Amino acid sequence: MSSMSTFKKLAGISAFAFAAMTAANSVNAANWRYAHEEYEGDVQDVFAYKFKEYIEDNSDHTLQIYRFGELGESDDIMEQTQAGILNFVNQSPGFTGSLIPEAQIFFIPYLMPTDMDTVIKFFRESEAINEDFPKLYADKGLELLKMYPEGEMVVTVDEPVTKPEDFNNKKIRVMTNPLLSETYSAFGATPTPLPWGEVYGALQTNMIQGQENPIFWIESGGLYEVSPNLVFTSHGWFTTAMMANQDFYNRLSDADKKLVQDAADYAFEKIIVHIDGLADEALAKIRKASDKVTVTRLNDEQIEAFKARAPQVEKKFIEMTGESGKELLEQFKEDLKEVQNDGT
Repeated sequence: MSSMSTFKKLAGISAFAFAAMTAANSVNAANWRYAHEEYEGDVQDVFAYKFKEYIEDNSDHTLQIYRFGELGESDDIMEQTQAGILNFVNQSPGFTGSLIPEAQIFFIPYLMPTDMDTVIKFFRESEAINEDFPKLYADKGLELLKMYPEGEMVVTVDEPVTKPEDFNNKKIRVMTNPLLSETYSAFGATPTPLPWGEVYGALQTNMIQGQENPIFWIESGGLYEVSPNLVFTSHGWFTTAMMANQDFYNRLSDADKKLVQDAADYAFEKIIVHIDGLADEALAKIRKASDKVTVTRLNDEQIEAFKARAPQVEKKFIEMTGESGKELLEQFKEDLKEVQNDGT
């Protein structure tokens, strides 16, 4: 079912609820609405509830949070935010890339650093993150409040992988993001884009039926035991973004604007503590549940073989985004260089 079909079906089933939500969508509403694209306990869910905690502890407002599937797919909640039905939305650039092509920059492999301290410093200080991206989101009627990392990108595979050739003839399920598909094509795999809600179920079905040799792209903040080999290629960090409907935000009082900004900052500080060590905890649970799981962390020499294929993805990004994307990429690299130099 397409995202639009899902949205229409949802609207038909819950016409009264949506009418009530729309009618209440004024800047004076006591209850604000926030949707994200993950499940209970996942990183986006933790961020949302920390945001809610700050809002409700420091004002008379309340915040209603909707998790994945409660209001449709990722595309649906973005449409509802742009329409003013939702006040806030959390959506990763993986999905926002269809709306804002430049957001796909986070899927250029080996562009981001791999150590957490440098990653966090980059998100705090980057001009591209804190000045350029808000302008791009504003062009789509969205007030970008915070971008933040969720964890290192990981691949689960049906057999160990240490070089690009090991991905040959492997099918990989990825989110519906053209540049992400380009990345894994460059690595040698055959990507199959699916809406996020269908990826996990599709992988399980294929494994059970033995129809193919499935591999699965995930971020380490949400590790699941979906195949017996987990491969860390150190090619990037999964990034997500929290934003508001811009008309709603612009009509807020100065006090409420500050409240929202402070709540986003508060949630960011809480989430970077939350994700520290989260992948290790998830790995420990997986290993405890099964003694058949292997974990491969590529060494520097093995990484170089994958890194050598990254330039074609960067070239594709520029083709997809034009001069705007090229300028953003240059700023991105400049910001990263400054952050990395500061750490030496």
